[in-house]
Amino acid sequence: MFSEGELEMQKIDLKKHILKISLIFIVLICAFLCIYTVRNYKSSDTMIKNDQFKGEVNKSNNNQNTTENVPSSDGDVQLNKNGEVAPSNENRQPGQNGAAAQQNGNGQSRKGRNMQSGNTNTKYVPALSIYSAVFLVLCILFYYLFKCKNIKINLSDEKILLFTLLAVGFLLRISASTLMDGHNDIDLFKNWATSAANNILQVYSSSSIRSVDYPPLYIYVLALIGKIASVPAFSGYFILMLKIPSIIADIVTSYFIYKLGKKYLSPAISIFIAAFYIFNPAIFIDSTFWGQVDSFFTLFIVFAVYLLSEKKIVASSVILVASVLMKPQGIIFIPILFFELVRERNLKTLIKAAISGIITAIIVILPFSLSQQSPLWIFKLYSNTIAEYPYASVNAFNFFSLIGANYKKNTDTLFLFNYHTVGMMFIVAITLFSWFTYIKGNSRKFVSAIALLQIAGVFTFSAGMHERYLFPAVALSILAFIYLKDKRFFILSIGFSITSYINIFSLLFSVDASIFNILLKATSLINVLLVAYLVKIMFDTSVNKNFSKLIE
Repeated sequence: MFSEGELEMQKIDLKKHILKISLIFIVLICAFLCIYTVRNYKSSDTMIKNDQFKGEVNKSNNNQNTTENVPSSDGDVQLNKNGEVAPSNENRQPGQNGAAAQQNGNGQSRKGRNMQSGNTNTKYVPALSIYSAVFLVLCILFYYLFKCKNIKINLSDEKILLFTLLAVGFLLRISASTLMDGHNDIDLFKNWATSAANNILQVYSSSSIRSVDYPPLYIYVLALIGKIASVPAFSGYFILMLKIPSIIADIVTSYFIYKLGKKYLSPAISIFIAAFYIFNPAIFIDSTFWGQVDSFFTLFIVFAVYLLSEKKIVASSVILVASVLMKPQGIIFIPILFFELVRERNLKTLIKAAISGIITAIIVILPFSLSQQSPLWIFKLYSNTIAEYPYASVNAFNFFSLIGANYKKNTDTLFLFNYHTVGMMFIVAITLFSWFTYIKGNSRKFVSAIALLQIAGVFTFSAGMHERYLFPAVALSILAFIYLKDKRFFILSIGFSITSYINIFSLLFSVDASIFNILLKATSLINVLLVAYLVKIMFDTSVNKNFSKLIE
């Protein structure tokens, strides 16, 4: 028998370890759920069989060669049932995939939902909406507690808490990925992965150049996925595997936010902002439900911004060039490297950065160039990709959508200039203001804030933007909050989370036209206001040196 003192000690020990036991239990439950959902996972559309990797795509039972519209991830190409690129219908009205464009209240065509038709599986929309609302309320509550109540948290089990957050975030993402196959972008990624696995050097050949509109870097990742999916045991998980790189990128970005936050902030706040990112519906709806690669791209941008902030200019130039070689949007961040090189005024560093960037580009591009007739093929690829959607806005909830120019031709006139020219003028103005604030701030700690201004400003006021291009703003807001310790950047991260989520959600689930138009106008206005607020913050912090700190 135990004495009364020994029993009391055991109770105290149990209380000390109750948190650890609870966290381990949560991870085990999530692991069981993940295993169960993956074991029972079945892709809803025709599964790609192993013979595809011998150059053939599985044909339907009736062996018909009907054409179906499968928009590219950033373009609009048609694939037939054999996985080949079908001739485009040049006479098709913008935004119409064989169906009449819907009309909004002003009699204008609402083309976005037809241009890239969303997912018809709306079974989980109510649960996702409730989760998003609860998440927002909790974030505001925790922010209030930290700001107004000066809450101090002693984290004795910091490591296991972090491990639990990362593990649960990963396992739940995998489980949720099985609920729906995603946006029709997945079909394109599947097609590209199949082609790359079969012969990676031929994916940009003349027969398929119209379907592959991504730069080369991510093709390597797709080739690896395609090779794994060619194994019969894994072929049924093809779509799930296409989502995994972005899911992993979410987890890595969250962990990086924690590590960087711990360097400049308290452990409690570092844990909080890492949790904010990993469980943020605006983040996982893109990777887990849509199946897009914006999280993977954002990870590159986050690393590039961090390296530049830590004076590792050459390494940052390598990552920035790699980001451009993954998605054309990476070009938006190139001016930041230029700003720092000018501030440094070091010719040796400039030469090193230029050479390292050129070498990176050559390494990535050269293998694909061997099968190309023209050495300038990569420039043509970028030119074609950028020119695919000649519209003022492509379902981006921004300034142009706010004034009724969603899917209006960018050659249409707005006052004295066309939309394209106005968008370019905005880009120049935003970049010049970024440079001005960077000079006034005179510190590499402003790099993340400048990167945020670039992506948020260009998305909101440039022509040709898509619904997902604002995605990196959430992570960059958090980085700016960490480096400058200004609570207003965290407010922006919440704001951009809301607008990014609504924009992606509206397109992914093809919301009703009338609701879509309301969301488009309201969210576009919020984005404009958020950018205006960001401009004020940048002026305050760089020129007036006025910081609004959450913590000292």
